[in-house]
Amino acid sequence: MKIEQLFDVRGRTAIVTGGASGIGLGYAEGLAANGARVTLLDVDARRIDEEVARLRGAGMDVAGRVVDVTDHAALDRTIDEVVAGYGRLDAAFANAGIDSGQGYVASWVGDERPRVAEAALENYGDARWNRVIDVNLNGIFATVRAAARHMRPQRKGRIVITTSAASQRIEPAIGAAYMAAKAGAAHFMRCVALELAGFGISVNAIAPGMFVTNIGGGHVKDPAVQKALAKGIPMHRVGMPADMHGLALFLASDAGDYVTGQEIVIDGGLLLGQVD
Repeated sequence: MKIEQLFDVRGRTAIVTGGASGIGLGYAEGLAANGARVTLLDVDARRIDEEVARLRGAGMDVAGRVVDVTDHAALDRTIDEVVAGYGRLDAAFANAGIDSGQGYVASWVGDERPRVAEAALENYGDARWNRVIDVNLNGIFATVRAAARHMRPQRKGRIVITTSAASQRIEPAIGAAYMAAKAGAAHFMRCVALELAGFGISVNAIAPGMFVTNIGGGHVKDPAVQKALAKGIPMHRVGMPADMHGLALFLASDAGDYVTGQEIVIDGGLLLGQVD
C-alpha cells in the first residue's frame, strides 16, 4: 500500500473531547486538514464557535457540540447524535482534561523549589481530588464506553486516550490527582484495548510532555516560561499542538492498524533526562 493510502483519513468521522483548544485542537486540526470529518466536543461554547469558524474557513469539514464529559448521560446523547448524523464513528479521541493545581513543591524559582503547604497531602481537599478524577479519568471512561457502543457493531474503530508523561514519572510540582488520573487512564487503556481487539477496534494512548495548552492556567503560553522549561527538555523546546498532527493521523488511519494497547510518549525527550 502506498504511503498516501496508509495515512488516508478522507471521509472518516472523528470526535475529539476537549477539542476546542490545546492538544485536542491539535488532534482535530491534523485530522480535518487531511479530509476527516471532525466534531469538536467541549465545554467552552465560545472557543468551539471560534475554532469551527476558523477551520471551516480553511475548507475543513468540522462541527462542534457543547458537552461536559462529567455529565455522562449528556455525553452519551451527544455522541449518539453525532454518529446518527454521519452514520458511523471511525475515531474517538478521549482528550478532555483539567489540571489539579500546584503540587506540593513549587516550580523552580532560581535554584530553589520551596514546599507548598496548601498542596501537602494532609491539606489536599476532597473537592479538588474528586473534580480532577471526575474529568480526567471518569470522563475518559464515559467517552470510551460511548465510542465502543458504536464501534463494536462496525467491527472497526480507533480510540485514542490522552494521558501524560506525568503518568510515567513523579513531578512534585504537579498536583497528585492529575498524575493519579493520567496513570489510571493509561492502565484503563490497556484493559479496554485487550477487550476490544477482537472486534477490530484499536485503543491507544498519547502521553504528551510539556506542551503549550491551557493546563496550568495557560502559563506555558508565556515565551519566558517556554524558554525556562525548554532547558529541561533534550530537544530544547516545548511542544506545540501542531506537533500532534502526525501521531493523531497515524493512530486514526490504516497506518496504525496493527497497533493497540500502547502509550506513545511525545515529549521531546523529556523522560530521557538531560545530557547538556
